[in-house]
Amino acid sequence: MTRAPGPSVRLRLTLSYAGLVVLTGALLLAVVWVFLLRYVPDAVLVTGGGPGRGPGLFVPNRSDLERAFVPRAAAALAFLLLVGLAGGWFLAGRVLAPLTRITEATRTAATGSLSHRIALPGRMDEFRELADAFDGMLARLEAHVAEQRRFAANASHELRTPLAITRTLLDVARQDPGRDPDVLVERLHEVNTRAIELTEALLLLSRADHRPPDRERVDLSLLVEEAAETLLPLAESLGVQVQTAGEVASACGSPALLLQLTANLVQNAVVHNVPGGCVWISTTARPGAVVLTVENTGEELAPELVATLTEPFQRGGRRVRTGHAGVGLGLATVERVTAAHDGALTLTPRAGGGLRVTVRLPAAG
Repeated sequence: MTRAPGPSVRLRLTLSYAGLVVLTGALLLAVVWVFLLRYVPDAVLVTGGGPGRGPGLFVPNRSDLERAFVPRAAAALAFLLLVGLAGGWFLAGRVLAPLTRITEATRTAATGSLSHRIALPGRMDEFRELADAFDGMLARLEAHVAEQRRFAANASHELRTPLAITRTLLDVARQDPGRDPDVLVERLHEVNTRAIELTEALLLLSRADHRPPDRERVDLSLLVEEAAETLLPLAESLGVQVQTAGEVASACGSPALLLQLTANLVQNAVVHNVPGGCVWISTTARPGAVVLTVENTGEELAPELVATLTEPFQRGGRRVRTGHAGVGLGLATVERVTAAHDGALTLTPRAGGGLRVTVRLPAAG
């Protein structure tokens, strides 16, 4: 946005300081006039004189005092104006020095360098509070940009894989015209399905980064029942039991996103399991919060491995049932949806193998 040039803040503050000093001096002089000079008579007074006593003592009248007072008062006001301008310019520069550092940091950040920090020294005041808030914003932006770059690189790699497989299959089919077309079509269908799932997951993950504009009262226990019922055929085909329990747990948020969160947790618990394993899902209402817990049997997981499971496209090296590998965005989406609802996500490895996932959300008022 183009703006017309105007006087600087330092100049305006200087003029304000100087004007205040001159006005204060003028008020003092006015007080002297109002409460002193106006009571002096304007007539000529001579005291102590008379016949045989010589000339009397001359007493200055109001006009005499005005002729002596006004030039000196004007000189005093001019001196106060000069002192006010010089002192105001110096004081305004000292006061606005932190703002100059903040402006320089803003211009540096505008060039793409988000690692710069203001780090304004001194005690807390309005400028220090602004600088600290700006530093915090830069830190969050730097972390967000780094995450987005890493995510874009991973997404490009993941999307390139099905496209490369598709081109390879087509090249093989072109070089071998006698190959069974049904096998080729089936394989291309699987690859295309995976690419579509990955694209939809990326869109969902992008949507989960934003706070839901319209929040509603949502009962997590009903979402658990819906997700468990939807994924029950998958669990039965893999020989995994799904058990649900809990109480009414009302949160405030987006029903669609919270349902996707619950479904992702249940699907991960079913897929990353062992034959004959079990999945336990429960909801709990606590003072000021509701808790959704999904726990499953499975392989033993190291704590350092669990810490990476919420990264996009990270499957943590876990073995996955054939045909249900997913795209590695399930827990990443859960983490984003939880953060968008001001909640907290906790992943804990189970002692006997498997994973325990806890989602804590603010309770609906």
